[in-house]
Amino acid sequence: MSKANKSAKPKDTDLPKTKVVSDNRKARHNYEILDVIEAGLALTGTEVKALRQGKANLSDSFARIEESELWLYRCNISPYDFGNRFNHDPLRKRRLLVHRSQIEKLKAQTLEKGLTLIPLKLYFKGNWAKIDLALARGKQLYDKREAISKRENQRNLERVIKRSR
Repeated sequence: MSKANKSAKPKDTDLPKTKVVSDNRKARHNYEILDVIEAGLALTGTEVKALRQGKANLSDSFARIEESELWLYRCNISPYDFGNRFNHDPLRKRRLLVHRSQIEKLKAQTLEKGLTLIPLKLYFKGNWAKIDLALARGKQLYDKREAISKRENQRNLERVIKRSR
């Protein structure tokens, strides 16, 4: 088989597989998402093993920029079952790996009033632990009610259209 006969399309096996470990579903309800970036996580060995077991919770976590580094706070990664004395602290702050230009851009945006960095999803992309960070603005109670009513109206409209067919 010559090189000219091979197709230029990547195969499914060439693409990195993603496995979602934890999802912060309340974030989309409590915050208005303005922008999403992907960041790597600097982890210890037992943290990676615990994540592969699916032992992570993003519900109360947030990210902050300190001294031109991006840090993840209150992300609970439970201790690894077989980690013995080498286990990690479940609530330690973890460094997020992004380009310096992205950090400067996020720093400028978070200085605006009411904007914060919230993790949306923690997953493995190939063998690397990644996290989706959202630049978000907190919603007020009336905004949440409005979003719920829009969603219900859309469902009712779809039901009516389905019945009319």
